[in-house]
Amino acid sequence: MAQTDTKKIFFENLSGAGKAIAVLTSGGDAQGMNAAVRAVVRMGLYVGAKVYFIREGYQGMVDGGENITEATWESVSSMLQVGGTVIGSARCQDFRTPEGRLKAALNLVKLGITNLCVIGGDGSLTGANLFREEWSGLLAQLVAQGSIEQQSVQTYSALHIVGMVGSIDNDFCGTDMTIGTDSALHRIIEVVDAIMTTAQSHQRTFVLEVMGRHCGYLALVSALACGADWVLIPEMPPEDGWEEKMCQKLSANRAGMKRLNIIIVAEGAIDQNNKSITTDYIEDLVVKCLGFDTRVTILGHVQRGGTPSAFDRILASRMGVEAVLALLETTANTPACVVSLCGNQSVRLPLMECVKMTQEVQKAMDEKKFEDAVKFRGRSFENNLKTYKLLAHRKPESELPTSNFNVAVLNVGAPAAGMNAAVRSAVRVGISEGHKMFAVSDGFEGFYNGQIKEIKWSDVGGWTGQGGSLLGTKRTLPAKHAEKIAEQMRTHNINALLVIGGFEALECLLQLYEARATYEEFCIPMCMLPATISNNVPGTDLSIGADTALNAIVETCDRIKQSASGTKRRVFIIETMGGYCGYLATVAGLAAGADAAYIYEEPFDIRDLQANVEHLTEKMKTSIQRGLVLRNENSNENYTTDFIYQLYSEEGKGVFDCRKNVLGHMQQGGAPSPFDRNFGTKISAKAMQWVTKKLVETFRQGRVFANTEDSCCLLGMRRRALVFQPVVQLKGETDFVHRIPKEQWWLKLRPLMKILAKYKTSYDVSDSGQLEHVVHNRPKDSDASVAM
Repeated sequence: MAQTDTKKIFFENLSGAGKAIAVLTSGGDAQGMNAAVRAVVRMGLYVGAKVYFIREGYQGMVDGGENITEATWESVSSMLQVGGTVIGSARCQDFRTPEGRLKAALNLVKLGITNLCVIGGDGSLTGANLFREEWSGLLAQLVAQGSIEQQSVQTYSALHIVGMVGSIDNDFCGTDMTIGTDSALHRIIEVVDAIMTTAQSHQRTFVLEVMGRHCGYLALVSALACGADWVLIPEMPPEDGWEEKMCQKLSANRAGMKRLNIIIVAEGAIDQNNKSITTDYIEDLVVKCLGFDTRVTILGHVQRGGTPSAFDRILASRMGVEAVLALLETTANTPACVVSLCGNQSVRLPLMECVKMTQEVQKAMDEKKFEDAVKFRGRSFENNLKTYKLLAHRKPESELPTSNFNVAVLNVGAPAAGMNAAVRSAVRVGISEGHKMFAVSDGFEGFYNGQIKEIKWSDVGGWTGQGGSLLGTKRTLPAKHAEKIAEQMRTHNINALLVIGGFEALECLLQLYEARATYEEFCIPMCMLPATISNNVPGTDLSIGADTALNAIVETCDRIKQSASGTKRRVFIIETMGGYCGYLATVAGLAAGADAAYIYEEPFDIRDLQANVEHLTEKMKTSIQRGLVLRNENSNENYTTDFIYQLYSEEGKGVFDCRKNVLGHMQQGGAPSPFDRNFGTKISAKAMQWVTKKLVETFRQGRVFANTEDSCCLLGMRRRALVFQPVVQLKGETDFVHRIPKEQWWLKLRPLMKILAKYKTSYDVSDSGQLEHVVHNRPKDSDASVAM
């Protein structure tokens, strides 16, 4: 693993020795808060700082005593998979008063705490900033009343604050995702998927209310993820007369043989006059106007509960470590900052700039400037809304542009959850752009066999939540069948190609690009969307399907670890898929709290295995009861899963026993996660808009002719942006023998996993967040939104 030498953490050059850090959770709870607390505690201890829990939020800070306790490494064991917050959270009226903040300051000074890590919403973070601004005045008051010595004022002269946003509503400006949002989406989609089966049986309409008093993110993204017929959110109230339009759409969908209707309502949904739109009002409306059998389901606090998703655990762990780094690097003049996520990168933003932007959203809504409110939410929110409108509301035939272009879409390689959502999005956006869309069954094998047929808007209804590949997918490459494929392209007059798949899809596009010299039929715009659980495609940080596989692995690891609850000490050796790519093993290891993860990209030998066994043995003797070791299936041809199992079994005798599990194809199955549904939907919509643009650019003298490098691209997410990259330019970035990219961003997460498992290791912080400023609108493509 290549590392930057200029900026690494070592105890001697970025040390927390002599510092005290306190962590608290405040306001409403959110899944993933415990992962953040765990990361703060362990990273703080790793750099030599003292770390304290403040229990029950600001109330515990005001009350002091046993509410503020020193944290140990063991005190945060076995909490990654637990929802809510184990250190408690409470809304505190006392902290809103100067007297309450004075008590809190005294309690912190007594323990020498001058570094606060606050996990909560905008109210909690605003309170922390006020506390910081008043700090010197509070210390002066404490000296005046004789509670502390004058010396303490110099010793504890500045209070440093770093925030992490924990809120399921995703209502904080400055970050693409807040801790807990993805897990809440999991709860919503689980319920929606269950409701859809019963609604279909009885031809019912369901009205679902989801949380979001001031922010419609959960409603909007869940509507996008399940293909809801209608969504109502506070940022974009429906136009006057919306009731009639909604009923017309529901009726049209039923007439089109759709057996159910889903309407999703944010709890804060309003009309143009700021009047609340309730689920009861919608139920009465549908029954009265259409006579449909209608039911209301209010999800309530179900959305806050349950186990955190893999995404939230990773997000919270990364943010927790970043928060400690920010505290170590802060000075008396550094403003309070919040650790945020932009695309796939951690950033630090001034806390009050983010709070101000968040307040601007509400102000715009109060003033009925709803378009401004949507823009203030950020480009990700804005694009979610545009994509939903594009896919949910079909324009009348008379309003559609007539392009006379034929676009084919196909899946290649192994199935990946989210492929169907991408196909649905491509088909509907393509039709909206005026194209005739063709579906190719069974990849390029189906292509040369002529398994090509036109696919209509209604044909892809209900595809979003389906796992696998409904079009069918094969690993067949096109080179040997180029002549037959060219013939089929002539027959069906295919003008553009969208290929959704994994590493094979990249190889397919490279072969078609090279075949352009022989067959003019391949001189058309071609775009690839990465879709593979292995996440081994160059040119993108993330692939469709990888998040679903991660959640399957992490959920299984949780169950396996729990199976040893109450028994003697036990270590589990678990094999994951991924080919030669260690993404699943590494990131699942971070999310599940693994002690080690063996991968091909980081070579290991018998000495490393022995050191791992000894490290785990020591931990087992002193603290933990269960150990978890992950191994990528192709990490080493000699050190197999059986070998590692036998080695750990033998060396751990008398301390722990061992069990092994090969997870296999369960990692490839199941319904797509909310992330994969939305990632697939959004990048597919973007790809089709690119295809349209290229078709217009390359249409000359009555035909399409595209033979430049930039007409054969992969659309991938790179750090903060969605980027179209010519596939020929990706050849140099690719290890074709092992089917992996030569450089992989997630390798920088491996030291983080090791630190959280109590290993001494160097940690590369060259990629850590730098203090930036909030901007109203990011650059055009920067809504990559690792989250949604």
